[in-house]
Amino acid sequence: MKNYTFLSLFKKYSTASFWLIAATVVALICANVPGLKEWYFGLWSTPISLSLGEFNFFSHGGHPMSLAAFINDFLMAIFFLSVGLEIKREILVGELSSIKKAILPIIGACGGMLIPVLFFLLSCPSDASMMRGMAIPMATDIAFSLGVLAMFGKRVPLSLKIFLTTLAVADDLGGIIVIALCYTSEISWAYMALALLCIVVMVLGNRFRVSSKTFYLVAGVVLWFAMLNSGIHATISGVIAAFCIPACLSKGSQYYIERIRRNINEFPVTEVTDKNHVVVLTNDQIQTLKSIESASDHLISPLQKLEDDLREFINYLILPIFAFANAGVDLSGFQIGDLFSGVSLAVMLGLVAGKFVGVLSFSWLAIKLKIASMPTGCNWKAFASVCMLCGIGFTVSMFIADLSYSPLGADGKTLLDSAKLGILCGTIISALLGAALLKRNLPKAEENQA
Repeated sequence: MKNYTFLSLFKKYSTASFWLIAATVVALICANVPGLKEWYFGLWSTPISLSLGEFNFFSHGGHPMSLAAFINDFLMAIFFLSVGLEIKREILVGELSSIKKAILPIIGACGGMLIPVLFFLLSCPSDASMMRGMAIPMATDIAFSLGVLAMFGKRVPLSLKIFLTTLAVADDLGGIIVIALCYTSEISWAYMALALLCIVVMVLGNRFRVSSKTFYLVAGVVLWFAMLNSGIHATISGVIAAFCIPACLSKGSQYYIERIRRNINEFPVTEVTDKNHVVVLTNDQIQTLKSIESASDHLISPLQKLEDDLREFINYLILPIFAFANAGVDLSGFQIGDLFSGVSLAVMLGLVAGKFVGVLSFSWLAIKLKIASMPTGCNWKAFASVCMLCGIGFTVSMFIADLSYSPLGADGKTLLDSAKLGILCGTIISALLGAALLKRNLPKAEENQA
């Protein structure tokens, strides 16, 4: 059952990568084609409002949110809600549920966050505004990286898929911590009090086994508004809400299974030989079927039900919209040399070299010191090939880049475009190098099946 759950997760992310790539390509076209360019860049300043009288829910500091802010602050909060649900599930029953399972990916993720920062600092001029982006190359994009790994199908040992997925989840957790600690503005204590009240309400709901998703979503929406105006980045509200959503059943599985059995036994069984026979259920029979359906739904915890409900919404709507809004870089103002200087170079080196060196070196040290063991069925060449994929940074890297440089105004716009260029080039290079290494170093499909 655990393998089935993991493989479903693997398939989910490998499918999402296609839509991310498509949205990125369309964004780059729109940002560089005359006529489309003006429309594309002007679109994101469109004000967004959800008003009741003078109160606008989508407002920050008394000003309406732009479409870009709505995507990066509200829609990405839903994305981080999904990430938080996955992290909580992995901690409870998955690959982060025990030290033995989690130790190698966590140590690798630590190296993959620390060493890229070092590469950024060594290759970026010591300018305070540029240094704001040192966390950009810390992130591994789980959808893109698993999408590349999925190209090799059965040649990839399951243990390596688990390693990369778990590392990316741990990496996301690290990114969330960095966002919370490093991108907090001046605190509004009134809104902080409202945020804490929402958290207390959700924790008490969990404590008293409230299983209604609506209860947690309503509290989570209020929490988002409070966090948005408190000075702490609003996307953190998604993660907090995720950890408050219960992963257990309010009455236990036995109660619902017995209810299903009782209802099935009460339902009449008839055999019909005529294919054109019309079946009309009585009201009691319809209610019995609805009771069976309701009991079946209750056998899934609110955490897993919400995670499943969000899956397609995240993969096919939120992430492509985010990519379309953030990946568009006007290349007309850049020269080839710009890629090898400043923020672009620092981000690109951090992703391509920093992530690879960090993940591989920390993992090697952990295995040699016998703190962890090598993933089953793979050698160092195959393991190093997967480490190269860790340099595929996109969603969270783009997100951190926006947090780092957008507040700087016109100067920040130039730095942000440079950072995005570095992210795109670093991601492409890491993907191509990783794919080439995997093609060369992975066992043939027949050997792996054996």
